[in-house]
Amino acid sequence: MCARIKEPFDYTNRQDFHTKLVEWVGDVLYDILPEYGYEVRDEQIFTAFQVADAICKKEVHLAEAGLGTGKTFAYLLSAIPYARFTGKPMVIACATSALQEQLANKDGDIHTLSKLLGLEVDARMAKDPSQYICDVKVEELSGELNGLPDEVTEWLSTTTLGERAEIPTVSDRIWKRISWDESMGCEVCLNRGYCKLIKARENYRTTADLIIVDHETFFKDLWTREERIADGKLPILPSYSGVIFDEGHKILLPAAMQAGRQISRDDIESMISSLEEIQGARESLADITMKLEVSSENFFKILDASLVPGESSERRSIRLNDSLFKAADTFRKALDGLLLEMQIEQELYFESLPTSLIQAYEGQIERAISALYRFIRGKGKEMIPWVDQNDESFWVVPKDLTAMLDKHLISKQLPVVFTSATLSNEGDFSYFKRSMGLTKASTSTIGSPFDIENQVVVTLATSAWKQQEKIERLALLLKENGGRALVLVNNLDEVKSIRKSLEGQEFPFELLWEDQADRGYLARKFKEEETSVLIGANYWEGIDVPGESLTLVVIWKLPFPAMDPLLEEQRKEAKAQGLNPVETVDYPEMGLKLKQGCGRLIRTEEDHGKIAIFDAVMGTPYEKIVMGALPEGAKKIEEKDLVCE
Repeated sequence: MCARIKEPFDYTNRQDFHTKLVEWVGDVLYDILPEYGYEVRDEQIFTAFQVADAICKKEVHLAEAGLGTGKTFAYLLSAIPYARFTGKPMVIACATSALQEQLANKDGDIHTLSKLLGLEVDARMAKDPSQYICDVKVEELSGELNGLPDEVTEWLSTTTLGERAEIPTVSDRIWKRISWDESMGCEVCLNRGYCKLIKARENYRTTADLIIVDHETFFKDLWTREERIADGKLPILPSYSGVIFDEGHKILLPAAMQAGRQISRDDIESMISSLEEIQGARESLADITMKLEVSSENFFKILDASLVPGESSERRSIRLNDSLFKAADTFRKALDGLLLEMQIEQELYFESLPTSLIQAYEGQIERAISALYRFIRGKGKEMIPWVDQNDESFWVVPKDLTAMLDKHLISKQLPVVFTSATLSNEGDFSYFKRSMGLTKASTSTIGSPFDIENQVVVTLATSAWKQQEKIERLALLLKENGGRALVLVNNLDEVKSIRKSLEGQEFPFELLWEDQADRGYLARKFKEEETSVLIGANYWEGIDVPGESLTLVVIWKLPFPAMDPLLEEQRKEAKAQGLNPVETVDYPEMGLKLKQGCGRLIRTEEDHGKIAIFDAVMGTPYEKIVMGALPEGAKKIEEKDLVCE
């Protein structure tokens, strides 16, 4: 544990702490930081005071703060003193590992703030377990390391942390061969207590001030915490005094996935192939493996036929039917039989399969059985099933996520703060509150400190344009702007359609298409090649391109949500409450995503440019939602003025 240079301020009791915290936050933002060249930002000070008040009162608080507000410093100034006041660390839950690094590495915001204030802040990262190597896997691969790149084998021989961040260039395919995964049987592992992952957990368990965790790991801990403690196991995270969700609008999907169960058809097929290759296998093993192969193929065949057609979401909804439930039950019974067979005479397979692989298969089988049991029970009434379009895996997640969140976190009387630039539409937080099941939550909202009026022009279509009209206007805009544009669409089919429509046209800059290369590579290339144009469906958020590389954002179509299973459940709940699901789910969801997309344009106070919306807005039922999602203060012109600008 780090030795503290000093406490931030003196206090005598809880009420005094509240008073002194607010005074100290004001001193830091008004006096101390400006001495080091930081400007006084009223938006940051407002947010900091709101967060401080909510944390001291142990409230659930929604803190919406526009880009450039400095919300990270705003919440850190309360999180650090509160952790020391309670004697337990605060958790900062981030949407991505990149944001974790941005906060906690040696050049990050926490180090910068602690240096400026003369505080030695103890902040440590709790990363997704899959970010570490598995020592057992590496040992079993020791004879095959020549199949790995030289840089990887050299790193494996010297690393003490075994963390992927140490070797960021390694491919996903190679990393999967050496990394920890959920199928590893850690409870019976001979290296238990000595591996890289356990050492990493031991490191962050003694954190005094801040634990910086990703959303997935936070919810994995939250949903399993009570069960692990009841079983005599340590929870993934130590006890904490409160939680701050950075990019809080992104928590629903990771919360659902960590509460759910997955069956990967590729993993099932791989396991069956391995079992079929066992030399001298007992007849009972061969029989049950064959039954599993048949039942698995039948289940996934009926599952594919039950998918709802015409959806563009990454998650495909499923039409529930008796044939699917019957196939699922047969599949489950075959998995039960295989698990029993493997556990009865496991030692017979040691020579054919590594111990870790057998343990991995057992874990995989148990999770698949659990998924199918949850799906079959109540014929899907308690679960939301879907198929992931990327890997064709089958998922089931609980319908009562909001009830789970309340039970495991909100009702614990801890301060919980959600921060983001997109939590409301013009200060209306009702959609976010409803989707999170928050009946009591204080709120604060503040816009960006940037001079939006002089930095942004928005052009709005006043009528519905046909495809060819859109293409002509797009080509004209891109040429006038000299490229430097991000074109946001709703799915990859639209990407392909635009590319086909632009065939034969020549541009003096490169067009980058999302469906033709890795997303991360395209984002980097777009940022580096100043005049390039990026056309994609998955860049509405998470892409940061300041400067002259991005001076035009085109909204090809308003981002109305697809028939996503999670949103479909929200629509059903809204309808059951007597609400219009389109007005209470679809419009707000579209507005929040549009707000995120528009936010790609202005990243610094020097940035400038246009936002062009190619869908009709004026006079529509959702006009107010769209107008509320646009950068506040931006100049708005009609599409007839498009060429003149």
